[in-house]
Amino acid sequence: MIFDTHAHYDDEAFEEDREELLAKMVSAGIGGIVNVGASVRGIRASQELSEQYPFVWAAVGVHPDEVGSLNEETLQWMYELCRKPKTVAVGEIGLDYYWDKESHELQKEWFIRQLKMAKETDLPVNIHSRDAAQDTFDIMKEYHAGTTGGIIHCFSSSAQMALEYVKIGYYIGIGGVVTFKNARVMKEVAAAVPLDRIVVETDCPYLAPVPNRGKRNSSLYLPLVIEEIARIKDLSAQEVEKATWENAHRIYRKL
Repeated sequence: MIFDTHAHYDDEAFEEDREELLAKMVSAGIGGIVNVGASVRGIRASQELSEQYPFVWAAVGVHPDEVGSLNEETLQWMYELCRKPKTVAVGEIGLDYYWDKESHELQKEWFIRQLKMAKETDLPVNIHSRDAAQDTFDIMKEYHAGTTGGIIHCFSSSAQMALEYVKIGYYIGIGGVVTFKNARVMKEVAAAVPLDRIVVETDCPYLAPVPNRGKRNSSLYLPLVIEEIARIKDLSAQEVEKATWENAHRIYRKL
């Protein structure tokens, strides 16, 4: 079975056929999905999906582009949701200097506060980092390393940085980008990171793997990601599937 460690089935891209699509998952070999919050609306929707589908779990967190919507009342509500049985992580949280929708200082403040929430509720984290590799790593190392663990989602930095994260206890999320012909660095990451520290993810509806690049992504395409990781590491697809399933269960301890 395959475990999608990071999806967004609450996205409007799934409005027309969400139920039909999710109904196909288990028979297609997708045994688990974590629907990840990115906004207050997304947190609510993730909770609803986790309650509706036995194989879907929720992550609670606010993306750096959305932290301007956070306040003390919302944070307390998030703490309460973190204690629900089907909430398995805090995420996606982190830094995004590409879009720069919120100031760097505000992003850092709420990143640190949500890392604290993860520690206090004993949940792993699901980390977003775009064009902010060093700041993200420095904050992770200072405020979270050695505590509840987690995934560096949609990893996009160097193989060297990936191994630094592995050293301090994190897993590396690999998705459709690894199948792109021009994704040299991502292929280097897949080669360098030990298999017991890799998880697979979609970030759907985004980043569909080749030959579906540019189309709406879904967990049904994850075998393509697994096959590419297997090719890079000279392993069988079955070995990669088994290892990434076990890794996801090791991270998401409440499954």
